[in-house]
Amino acid sequence: MNPRFPCAGLRALHAPTRRDFIYGLGASIGSIALTSLLSRELRGASASAPSPFAPKPGHHRARAKRCIFLMMEGGPSHIDTFDPKPKLTQLHLQEFTREGKTISAVESGKRYFVQSPFAFRKVGKCGADMAENWEHLAKVADDLCFYRGCQVDSVNHPTAMYQMNTGNRFGGDPGLGSWVNYGLGTLNEDIPGFIVLPEVSYPQGGASNWGNGYLPAHFQGTPLRAKGSPILDLTPPAGIERDHQRANLDLLAKMNRGHAASHAQHEELAARTTAYELAFRMQLQVPGILDLDREDVRTKAAYGIGSDATDAFGRKCLLARRLVEQGVRFVQLYAGSWDSHDYIARAHGNLVRNVDQPIAALIADLKQRGLLEDTLVVWCGEFGRSPDNGVRGGTAFGRDHNAKAMTVWMAGGGVKAGHTFGATDETGAEAVDGVHHVRDLHVTLLHLLGLDDNKLTYFHGGRFKQLSQFGGSVIKELIA
Repeated sequence: MNPRFPCAGLRALHAPTRRDFIYGLGASIGSIALTSLLSRELRGASASAPSPFAPKPGHHRARAKRCIFLMMEGGPSHIDTFDPKPKLTQLHLQEFTREGKTISAVESGKRYFVQSPFAFRKVGKCGADMAENWEHLAKVADDLCFYRGCQVDSVNHPTAMYQMNTGNRFGGDPGLGSWVNYGLGTLNEDIPGFIVLPEVSYPQGGASNWGNGYLPAHFQGTPLRAKGSPILDLTPPAGIERDHQRANLDLLAKMNRGHAASHAQHEELAARTTAYELAFRMQLQVPGILDLDREDVRTKAAYGIGSDATDAFGRKCLLARRLVEQGVRFVQLYAGSWDSHDYIARAHGNLVRNVDQPIAALIADLKQRGLLEDTLVVWCGEFGRSPDNGVRGGTAFGRDHNAKAMTVWMAGGGVKAGHTFGATDETGAEAVDGVHHVRDLHVTLLHLLGLDDNKLTYFHGGRFKQLSQFGGSVIKELIA
């Protein structure tokens, strides 16, 4: 609850105004009449309102100014990456029947424990656990903070993706990057504050994973195309000069102002006008930012650009560094699919090979440039995987979905480097120490960025809404 406004959870860093008082009443009694009055007042003030992209102060001192979120879509196995389970070697291929609670998506019939096909070793001065095929990431282990206690609610990919990205299993809510830009604004008003680097095939759940939800449309993520020109129409058509474009936009703005005067409820129009203006400014800045050829040969080689296995994700990681360097507040990268129900040695082996070198290069590059200290890097999937499966007597070496155990790691941005917190049981089936729901992870990420989830609210549908849905706790053990 905001101490300045005991009636409201409104994010407010200014002296109380009549609008704040109305918000407080709306929060306390949910009056339809007051909500309508508030809506009219906000629309009336829109003409003189500051830019929605303008930088804003946070709720407290931020440890991070920006975030790079590495989303491993499909559910990477904690047991085969960063959470070794020697017990599974003893139980390998042992048959059992699971009774009572279920932890994964496919649990009927006979089950078989499956050991990891990867050997583990301790890496870095901190002695972090890491599977042997993470060759490059092991070199930056002392910069990483591993968290093994996170849990989610769903074992279905789309709903779990929505929950990890928006806090809501059912879609339609703002993405994490949208909330961050809503709360803090952007560091560069000439480019989008929330940029997404997806695969050619969008993740399960589609673009709703980075949508603006009920927030104004200008806070939605901007996806860059995985192949071809990252953004279409960045270059004006032949014969069209910038002064022509400026004149066209000015005329369009004049017409839109006249339309908005009699259709004030069409808030999407203002967002679209803002988007046109942003696109105009982007034509000057974005082509240079996206041009990786401006990087030297050594840098591109470090990210694995030019090698078949690492080129695609290496380009994303290098582009992410360039984007945050230019003031993008939140960049999300996707790599998939980690949904290894069988032959996990081959499937996870290839996937690790694709991302290992690029991610390690990103961490090292940010650190060398002095950016890691105030850039929060997050690595996770939508859930973990089970210690068993029911496919071909277990001999396929695969795993099912698991909402009760997963590993998340972070770097930079105020997290405790070279640290591991939380633990799963002896088979990796369920988190048993340092256990927190994903809402607490979200609250912690916001906290590191200088935002208080209880104050970062938006009035929608008759109530104040927030990323955590109904509140959460900061995981203090992850913070330096």
